[in-house]
Amino acid sequence: MGKEVRLFKTQERKTRAEVADFLRLLADKLSDGEVLLKSGSEEISLNISPSVTLEIQVEDEDKKKGIQHSLEVEIKWYDGKEGVAASGIELG
Repeated sequence: MGKEVRLFKTQERKTRAEVADFLRLLADKLSDGEVLLKSGSEEISLNISPSVTLEIQVEDEDKKKGIQHSLEVEIKWYDGKEGVAASGIELG
């Protein structure tokens, strides 16, 4: 297996509305195939393949402050590869 290398990471508190606005903008950039992420002096430019794998994960973790809920959205792709899109997850 290959070695995983973290190229960019950021974490900050935002309101639900701010996160929704960010995700809408990210969706527009994703649709165009180019995403530029910036945080302080860090930035990374991504060229997204036309066919990607979408992974959704929901977790609950018992923390000292109480139950921490998480919704993780992961988008994966390979350079220069186009796969066949399959139907599956839907928003309701």
